[in-house]
Amino acid sequence: MNGELNGSASNPNGVTVAASELSLRGEIAANAPNAIEVEHIVKKYGDFTAVDDISFTVKEGEIFGLLGPNGAGKSTLIRMMTTLIPITSGTARIAGHDVAREPDAARRTIGVIPQALTSDLDLTVQENMSIYAKLYDVPPKRRKEAIDELLETVDLTKWRDAQTKTLSGGMRRRLEIARGLVHSPKIFFLDEPTTGLDPVSRVAVWEMLTNIKSKRKLTVLITTHYMDEADRLCNRIAIVDHGKLVALDTPEALKASVPGSTVIEVQFENAPADWEERLRHLPGVTSVQNESAEMFRVLTSNGSGTTTDLVEMAVVSRVVLKTLTVQNTTLDDVFVHYTGRQLRDELVKAYSFVMPPRPGQ
Repeated sequence: MNGELNGSASNPNGVTVAASELSLRGEIAANAPNAIEVEHIVKKYGDFTAVDDISFTVKEGEIFGLLGPNGAGKSTLIRMMTTLIPITSGTARIAGHDVAREPDAARRTIGVIPQALTSDLDLTVQENMSIYAKLYDVPPKRRKEAIDELLETVDLTKWRDAQTKTLSGGMRRRLEIARGLVHSPKIFFLDEPTTGLDPVSRVAVWEMLTNIKSKRKLTVLITTHYMDEADRLCNRIAIVDHGKLVALDTPEALKASVPGSTVIEVQFENAPADWEERLRHLPGVTSVQNESAEMFRVLTSNGSGTTTDLVEMAVVSRVVLKTLTVQNTTLDDVFVHYTGRQLRDELVKAYSFVMPPRPGQ
């Protein structure tokens, strides 16, 4: 691993976990029981290891995020925890139930929202909800109450008799979330819940999840490759990379673990070939990321001092400074710190190439 969290210790998986993990955000009690327990879980497809010896726990009432690029192993991990695919080795317990030995008991405690939209397009909103409630043996009286309550919660009451195919992408996602809660699960799994949604719809889903969480005694596990989503929603975040767990803590502690508390994004014109190296040697600079031929992302422990030095260096060297912004450390910087590369670069790779099938598929 590229660095250690402050006040940290290693768990049996060899992953650095900060001591502050034990003191979660205010709404999560430090002594709350575990809703999810994952111990040394592995998933192999032939010789390919998709999930490699991952261990973590999730407290009751916590919103826990799995952050990483497509192909990191997040979806495979969530599919094992929700009994959709068998575990190669290791153990996963959901609400105390071993998913390999007690799959039916585990399933009755969970709600699952897959990445793909799965509601029947030819059925109405209410019909989709009703069928799902019947599958989970929700009694008729409770079924109507639950559907009415959830449609109100996700702001779909006026569309209850509309065919699902007439809904927008954001509305369909809200329907899927409501459908996944109709049997009152204790634990809610969401796999990339806002992928493909426009920015306004994404924010609407975030607000809806926060609202649902405030009204229900619910533990939430969410996978995402959106930094802002993880930062906004999660009490703790686990960064997964190439099937391994590389860091785990609260968003605040993860950002604090990165050397350099300030990020300066700066764009130059006619910079010399050694410009990146010269930026690295400015006082207070902890790292420099070259995002393009002219754009640099500079992490520093002294934001104002580095900004002044950087501008002076550009003036003396007759280098044109086109743009400059200063901000606090982000989860993108955390990802770079622990994996050595930008998450956005990994996403570009994922969407630019057709991956060959995994061994055994």
